[in-house]
Amino acid sequence: MILVSVFYVIAWMPTGIFYLTLNISSNLTMLEAGYYFTVFMVFLYISANPFIYATKFDPVHRILVGLIPWKKSSPSAAGGSADVGGTGINSHNQGT
Repeated sequence: MILVSVFYVIAWMPTGIFYLTLNISSNLTMLEAGYYFTVFMVFLYISANPFIYATKFDPVHRILVGLIPWKKSSPSAAGGSADVGGTGINSHNQGT
């Protein structure tokens, strides 16, 4: 979570500083390069944020790994029953 917080500050601080200096000093004109840099930093943060959560935040990581359809072996090859429905209940445990 510290990584997300630090990345948030790094991405949004140039935008705040840029607009603050434009509002304080009335003789400055809006530089296009500065504006595009701050917008790029914000879009970079917004785009990278889901990937940071998916790799660094354990609850999100576990859920995303559980969504990946892993290729399961057939029941006869494994010597037991396979969980086909995705419910976490094997066929021999359904009655109990």
